[in-house]
Amino acid sequence: MGLTSQSTGIGALKEMFEIELESFDDIVIALAGNPNTGKSTLFNSLTGLKQHTGNWPGKTVTNAQGKYIHNDRQYILVDLPGTYSLLAHSVEEEVARDFICFGKPHATVVVTDGTSLERNLNLVLQIMEITDKVIVCVNLMDEARRKNIDIDLKYLEKLLGVPVVGSAARNGQGLEELKDVIEKLVSGEIETKPKKVEYDSVIEKAVGKLKPYVYQLLGNKINNRWVSLRLIDGDTKLLESIKDYMDFDLSKYQLLGDKLKSIYTDFQRKNMKLEDIKDSIVSSIVRTGEDISRKVVTFNSKNHNDLDRKIDSILTSKRFGIPIMISLLGIIFWITIEGANLPSEILAKGLFWIEGKLTDLFISIKAPVWLHDALVLGVYRTLAWVVSVMLPPMAIFFPLFTLLEDLGYLPRVAFNLDYYFKKACAHGKQALTMCMGFGCNAAGVVSCRIIDSPRERLIATITNNFVPCNGRFPILISLAGIFFAGSSGVFRSLAASLTVLAAIVLGVVITLIISKLLSKTILKGLPSSFTLELPPYRKPQFGRIIVRSIFDRTLFVLGRAVMVAAPAGLIIWTMANIRINNITLLSHSAQFLDPFARLLGLDGYILMAFILGLPANEIVIPIIIMSYMSKGAMLELDSLTEMKGLLIDNGWTWLTAVCTMLFTLNHWPCGTTLLTIRKETQSWKWAWISFVVPTITGIIVCFILAQSVRLLALV
Repeated sequence: MGLTSQSTGIGALKEMFEIELESFDDIVIALAGNPNTGKSTLFNSLTGLKQHTGNWPGKTVTNAQGKYIHNDRQYILVDLPGTYSLLAHSVEEEVARDFICFGKPHATVVVTDGTSLERNLNLVLQIMEITDKVIVCVNLMDEARRKNIDIDLKYLEKLLGVPVVGSAARNGQGLEELKDVIEKLVSGEIETKPKKVEYDSVIEKAVGKLKPYVYQLLGNKINNRWVSLRLIDGDTKLLESIKDYMDFDLSKYQLLGDKLKSIYTDFQRKNMKLEDIKDSIVSSIVRTGEDISRKVVTFNSKNHNDLDRKIDSILTSKRFGIPIMISLLGIIFWITIEGANLPSEILAKGLFWIEGKLTDLFISIKAPVWLHDALVLGVYRTLAWVVSVMLPPMAIFFPLFTLLEDLGYLPRVAFNLDYYFKKACAHGKQALTMCMGFGCNAAGVVSCRIIDSPRERLIATITNNFVPCNGRFPILISLAGIFFAGSSGVFRSLAASLTVLAAIVLGVVITLIISKLLSKTILKGLPSSFTLELPPYRKPQFGRIIVRSIFDRTLFVLGRAVMVAAPAGLIIWTMANIRINNITLLSHSAQFLDPFARLLGLDGYILMAFILGLPANEIVIPIIIMSYMSKGAMLELDSLTEMKGLLIDNGWTWLTAVCTMLFTLNHWPCGTTLLTIRKETQSWKWAWISFVVPTITGIIVCFILAQSVRLLALV
């Protein structure tokens, strides 16, 4: 029988899931799998550069689509969120389940880890309960061989009743075979008989009673046995999805509800609670996966994971885990600080050379002076500052950070900090989102998607700003170099790095404190449990690291920063050039803020610079310099020594420097991050709270420090 738009659910795919189909001849393939199975690598290897990334409709979960051509047919590959199950305990699980169930892709490829097949089979069995169009891709076969693990793929195929393909996506092995199998399954050359999990006799009997009623209502539009199971274990989210995607409200059907009540009454007579039913269903799936794994997997060496365990005994130990983590971050910051200086200088010279050419252009067309100053000295110069200061550190930091991620170290960071976040009633995965915030708080906010609990995701989002991002590093580094570092050379950068590292440790402590306060006030609740998988250490793929860090992170963040910095440049120029009573608007504003700023150990110009630096923190120092020198446009001094003299001449002391660094660490997020929070939370309320919480924290911390030092006459 030929494939039609009705039989394959093309209409649902295009309208409900926003899949970019070019014609009805396109074949849609869902790509599912546990995290850390190499699913994204397989996706990238198959689709190359023909990819599109967005969000699932109405969700904050990433939707990655790609295309590939095989035997003159176009295939649309949809990379589903990595999940351990489809029981809809998280948004990711709900998205993956709904696409497989209601989107009705032509086939679903489930990617598994050849080194941990037993655990991965749980998801395979759950997907096979929904659809029989399943292909199992046993990935990382090269690592399995390295660990002396043999997998009988043919026998696995026989036991599962669906096609099985072995692959090593990193090296491109098995991809052509996978394409061939997909083609044969979609065309009907391969028939599948998926293995069904056998549940407890009581549950099987209940499913048998309920299934006919489900069939009467839904027919063959969905797997009746699977829906019956979900209704029995109380999956209310599935009812919502059926209503959304099939326009069918099962909760309104009295006969079905009565049958469910009758089944629950039978369970109560047998002293079975809803939790017992859920546990029994999960246990049956796990036991089935274990049984299959024992039959097809052979461990030729009992010590196949010894090396990883030995490394983890050091990196995750109570004695060495956190010191090593802090040291690694310190090294990354030092490399970033040292390495970014020269590229930043070269980039700045190039961009300001372009500024000169733009000036010549405006002169040649006889443009008004005010128009030149507003657009070139205002908008362009601000953009040049943001790009020259932001791009080089990010281009160094993100690849280094991605390297740790590719090696498999970041889950160890979460493991080391999990205890402390639990004490703060927050989620252990918040440690990972916090690490992403070091590069950019906007990227850190986006990474909060990995936290399942909405409450804990909001805590992570609100507190992500307490770790300094790339934009705040220049402020911390320059002030540390001027007031707290040695005279010159390597020792200056080392002292600056240690000072910045101390600020970061303080940021982590404040993150934990504020997380605790939020969990006891506006976001009350207990920390949820979660599965923290420590993936095997892997050889990094440097090409993939560069592509991911530059295109997915650096340019993404830089683009958002440029978007908000351009109008900010015009506002800054306007305030620095419009005069009232021969005093600029900038000076009027600074004088108004000065009494309050003095209470915090700052002055009016510093506080005004932070306010005008809302679009991008990189422009705070240039605004301070511009204000002190009474100039109409941002400028940079030739050396830190010259900058130190300017600051001291304007009343700076070590206390001013410390309070400025503390306020840098604790104040409102930049415009890019606030826009990202609004997008991720779908609410201006939480964006506003994310603005207020760190700002109040910074005001309190700076006020206490400044007044204490003055009271003790230490300055």
